[in-house]
Amino acid sequence: MQFKDYYAVMGLPRDATDAQVKQAYRKLARKYHPDVSKERDAEARFKELGEAYEVLRNPEKRAAYDRLSEHHRAGEEFRPPPDWDAGFEFSGAGPRAEGAAFSDFFESLFGAAARGGRPGRAGAERGADHHAKVTLDLESSLTGGARTLTLRIPEFDAEGRPVARERMLNVQVPKGILAGQTIRLQGQGERPAAPGAAPGDLYLEVEFQPHPLYRAEGRDLYLDLPVTPWEAALGATVKTPTPGGPVDLRVPPGSKAGGRLRLRGRGIPATPPGDFFVVLVISLPPAEDDAAKAAYRALAQALPFDPRAHLWR
Repeated sequence: MQFKDYYAVMGLPRDATDAQVKQAYRKLARKYHPDVSKERDAEARFKELGEAYEVLRNPEKRAAYDRLSEHHRAGEEFRPPPDWDAGFEFSGAGPRAEGAAFSDFFESLFGAAARGGRPGRAGAERGADHHAKVTLDLESSLTGGARTLTLRIPEFDAEGRPVARERMLNVQVPKGILAGQTIRLQGQGERPAAPGAAPGDLYLEVEFQPHPLYRAEGRDLYLDLPVTPWEAALGATVKTPTPGGPVDLRVPPGSKAGGRLRLRGRGIPATPPGDFFVVLVISLPPAEDDAAKAAYRALAQALPFDPRAHLWR
């Protein structure tokens, strides 16, 4: 999938105002509308134009796209990073541009599957639901409790240029929440102007920041644990960090690099709780002096071993 430059599609500078975006769309839509255009690629250009307009006319989509496009160029291979839209608050989906049939690039960024939460319902009865992706530290899930989060709410200023205002939220994070799950803040979505209309809800989709020790996969946690060659070969008891505190872990004799040791129930405290996996990493002493090099030569003489022998069988 290739990255799309929506500003180039519409022939606009990156600081174009909302009025300039609308004016460019009206002009180009007339030029490339398949019912009237004589251009050979009119239909394809019209669809591409509608997609670009869908993003640039919307302050939320445009602000998120602008941040993403700082690091990408049109035509280069692209996969959206998982946290590309973290911290932005999005409202429920609105009407699409005429003739909208959007590309895989658009759907990977703004499609319903990438949004989480339920679609907004605007009207006199209830305000639209909003949604945002938030990045929490892993400890937020391990312990739960109150967190203060900051969201960016893109909007157009008086001159029609996209700006972002900040919104502070005090959120009670449920203990054991997993990446990809959502926190619902009732009544924190759109507040409609109609008298008596109830506000919508705000859905926060959770992602985790990289942790210096652990990585989360679903409800399980993983730790890469360095061990020496003799600890792996002969077995040993090594002090090992876990979220609940250090434990003395028994490494079985004959362990190999990549071997996994499981501590049941010591992962993320979900329902049911996950497990804690220790992945063994063989760490070699450096051969930085003559004594260390001599020790390695002696080991090579004492233990003839070809780790590549299986490649030639």
